[in-house]
Amino acid sequence: MPEPNGHSEQSRIAPDSSTLLDSFPVAARYAFYTAFFLTFLLGILPWLAYRLDVYVPSLHIEIGWLGRTVGLVIFVCFLIAYLVSSRLLTSRGRGGHVEFDPPKEFVACGVYRWVRNPIAASAVLMLLGEALAFSSTGILLLFLLALIVAHLQVTLLEEPLLRKRFGTSYTAYLGQVPRWIPRRPRGSD
Repeated sequence: MPEPNGHSEQSRIAPDSSTLLDSFPVAARYAFYTAFFLTFLLGILPWLAYRLDVYVPSLHIEIGWLGRTVGLVIFVCFLIAYLVSSRLLTSRGRGGHVEFDPPKEFVACGVYRWVRNPIAASAVLMLLGEALAFSSTGILLLFLLALIVAHLQVTLLEEPLLRKRFGTSYTAYLGQVPRWIPRRPRGSD
């Protein structure tokens, strides 16, 4: 039976690839991946990058309380966006939101109707928020590096794997939904 987006149920489901990870509840896997990833991305890496400001103080640029407040708001907004998008992908996709434990079903609803990579975009923008909140040149450089790495990861790894996993459903989705900058879904009022 065709779905509202024109795709059949069969085209939305990836071939069965049950693993040992499937023996753990999806909610537990989601919580573990999220905690581990966010600790690494938003804790360990920025702490290391902040060392640049400490050891090379001439690179530090103070942006004041207003800039720091804007950074905190950016961080919180994109942390919420990250949690909502990854939870949606995990619950609707019936799998983790990582490549070694991928979703079993193609998800093109909610925020995924507006933008294809809300998790990656949110993660990178949280780094921008941290860079501003801590007024850190080192974390700003980490943000710029993360922009490049996220784009390469999505274009060279994730998109080819999703094309293979979900076929024509994903290929059609590529033509309808932008990769990074959200756009109102066509036909929505």
